Amino acid sequence: MLECLLRRLSGGQINAFSAGSQPSGQVHPQSFALLQREGFDVSGLSSKSWDIYAGPDAPKMDAVITVCGSAAGETCPMWPGTPLRAHWGVDDPAATPEADAPAAFQAAYDILHRRAAAFTSAPLLQMDRATLQAHMIACSNIS
Repeated sequence: MLECLLRRLSGGQINAFSAGSQPSGQVHPQSFALLQREGFDVSGLSSKSWDIYAGPDAPKMDAVITVCGSAAGETCPMWPGTPLRAHWGVDDPAATPEADAPAAFQAAYDILHRRAAAFTSAPLLQMDRATLQAHMIACSNIS
């Protein structure tokens, strides 16, 4: 969800990628449904391991934002180029019972939308690394 939000809210200035430590192999159907309702093109989305972004052929990352509530305690790969890092943890909506999934996915989307909107509203390209790092962390506190 955050990949789509950052691309849209930045007007295409942010090239966002999404991956996880333990991908299921498919994007959750609730994610697809919610993103489609919000007008996103979901055709290119996939579930993939973050390992594909840790190798020498990976795109250069300026920043890495983890979102899964449990990701803060995980050991992340060494990203080429030492990108800035922030944790915008939200509860994993896929871990909720099926009956509660639509509300859980909407809640996660709403939080990520507010954070991404705050993040992209700043003059990111004019920020030095320290200011950008502080801004990323400040956005993590938006609920």
